[in-house]
Amino acid sequence: MAAAWLCGLLLSLLALTAAASAAAAADGAEGNWEPLIRMPTEKGSDAAAAAAASAAAAEEEDEVGTKWAVLIAGSSGYGNYRHQADVCHAYQILRKGGLKEENIVVFMYDDIAHNILNPRPGVVINHPKGENVYPGVPKDYTGHEVTTENFFAVLLGNKSAVTGGSKKVIDSKPNDHIFIYYSDHGGPGVLGMPNMPYLYAGDLIKVIYVEACESGSIFEGLLPEDLNIYVTTASNAVENSWGTYCPGMEPSPPPEYITCLGDLYSVSWMEDSQTHNLKKETIKDQYEVVKARTSNTNNRREGSHVMEYGDQTFKDEKLFLYQGFDPANVNIANTLVWEGPKAAVNQRDADLLFMWKRVNSSYPSVPSYFGLLMFTFFFQYERLNGGSEEKLRALREIKETVEHRKHLDSSIDFIGKFVFGFENGPSVLAAIRPSGQPLVDDWDCLKSMVRIFESQCGSLTQYGMKHMRAFANICNNGVSWDRMLEASTSACSRYNSERWSPMTRGHSA
Repeated sequence: MAAAWLCGLLLSLLALTAAASAAAAADGAEGNWEPLIRMPTEKGSDAAAAAAASAAAAEEEDEVGTKWAVLIAGSSGYGNYRHQADVCHAYQILRKGGLKEENIVVFMYDDIAHNILNPRPGVVINHPKGENVYPGVPKDYTGHEVTTENFFAVLLGNKSAVTGGSKKVIDSKPNDHIFIYYSDHGGPGVLGMPNMPYLYAGDLIKVIYVEACESGSIFEGLLPEDLNIYVTTASNAVENSWGTYCPGMEPSPPPEYITCLGDLYSVSWMEDSQTHNLKKETIKDQYEVVKARTSNTNNRREGSHVMEYGDQTFKDEKLFLYQGFDPANVNIANTLVWEGPKAAVNQRDADLLFMWKRVNSSYPSVPSYFGLLMFTFFFQYERLNGGSEEKLRALREIKETVEHRKHLDSSIDFIGKFVFGFENGPSVLAAIRPSGQPLVDDWDCLKSMVRIFESQCGSLTQYGMKHMRAFANICNNGVSWDRMLEASTSACSRYNSERWSPMTRGHSA
């Protein structure tokens, strides 16, 4: 059976398995981490290194099977720059490790490298001093092809089910190793996708490295331990994950950048892979390093608890079985110094930071929703180029975004009180099930409740994914379809925003 490792949105490393085509044959550490990330020198011929990696990979393939990888950036837009930067960086690591291009499947919207807001057209970086990680990244599935349906089809090796794209799928054999990495926004039991619907945990359970808010909830109580699948996630089932290398942080992006360059969990595993001989480092070794660097210890307030799920019997396996081996790291010379992240921003606030910097780059901190809204009225005209109509349009976009977030929060709160009573509503919606239990008993019910809500109250958006636990608890408490419709209608009868209509944006479920 193919062994799978998942990592992920931010989901970072995923290990996929049994359901892959041929395989169908069947708290944070308290210690301090090194504040400097020392990268190997890469002077000389990259071509020679790549050739050496390919030769080494060919020798090993007969012994360990073929190495496969699926890399997914589940967002779009320049404000989400970091997710595609994470994926492009991961691709470069795997290629230097000898994985063949035909064995790496890349999902990304591909709208940041040549975005009008990108100060370096055609360039994508994942570290303030990092090299361009965009060249050579295959455009397997881009734009409207980045969908949950195509993702599942690729994992299952089902070319006939793929819509558009390169038609590249995972065609694994029993002895192969599969690495899955996902980076994006998430919520309890759900992962974002740039095209609706979102990816729900009840449909996934196949294994992954996952970077995303509440990413632990994707596997909590769902992933058996006997499927030959091992998963690590950026956070546990109830907390956010974090963006990093953001404006105003240390180290900060080059001054022309107004968005975060990476995600804390993602850059932690990638920078670790780049500074170690992966024929010596084990899965367990990297897990412990990433767990420490991503936690909120070491005199930092920001961070999350990296989690692991599934089959942990092969944690002693060497990382090269999944990520390959870069010959340049045989006798790694730690001479090139890159400073690691010393701060991070909540994933849900990273887009606010982007909007804030777009309005006024001279302010280092992120304001509250209300502060951002008031600030735009006074400074938007000074910061944006173009005619008055363009300025008004940009102001309107920020204003509507903030107002819709407030609307989602207040509507969910109203529904809880409407259904469970004024005193009990908030606590029932926020209730967390014991460890080992899945988020919800009936995933179809969860999707139905989301659709009912969106039909009356507008799209959840990536921000609103944080309320998935509320919908799950509505299902777990046996609320009927009619009762949910009544509550949603009462909460949102006066809300009318064509921009947020699921008729134009699509349903999240």
